Amino acid sequence: MAIDYSPTADRRLLRRQRTIEEALDTAVVIMEEAGVGGLSMSEIARRLGMRQPSLYKYFPSLHAVYDALFARGVERTAAAIQAAVEDGPRGVVTIRAAARALVRWAVENPALAQLLYWRPVPGFAPAAATFAASERQLDALRAAFAAAVRAGELHPDAASDDAARLFTIVLSGIVSQQMANDPGADYGTGMFTRLTEAALDMFFARYAPPGGTGGDR
Repeated sequence: MAIDYSPTADRRLLRRQRTIEEALDTAVVIMEEAGVGGLSMSEIARRLGMRQPSLYKYFPSLHAVYDALFARGVERTAAAIQAAVEDGPRGVVTIRAAARALVRWAVENPALAQLLYWRPVPGFAPAAATFAASERQLDALRAAFAAAVRAGELHPDAASDDAARLFTIVLSGIVSQQMANDPGADYGTGMFTRLTEAALDMFFARYAPPGGTGGDR
């Protein structure tokens, strides 16, 4: 079958992508208002001013919308972390900066954060390809810990899977407590997010290098 490379085809593709992005923007607003589980195809379509069957041309199911939102959350989390660590020193300082960026992004984007870190939608799980991007972030974290171990900044145990898991427990715990108990507060003044540095201090004290304090800020 011949592929249409005409300018008209490009415009159609651009319009399609714009509609998809607009639908996802609308879905985020609905989730912020009605909860992540309160999203529906009919409400997205209504707010877009289209008939619900037309929306299925872009998303074959509601779970497909959630999958696209999950992918958006992973991508934007990665961008926030990259911006925070760009051109910075490597090692523990970078890991701390990445942690702060992730927590800040999560409390500023609570609907997407819930989709990433909780399981608020019964029966939904991201597609394998979508979840792979999240796994790559965890791989990058493991690599950062291993580099800090090689540099003598952390105990060798910090290169273990358990260390990476514990780190995610610390961060997701801060985010979950903040969103559940003090929603709407900003990163700097939130009851729990303002304790991010203290939580990181405790984590890095656990993995201090032999004969050192570690955990450089």
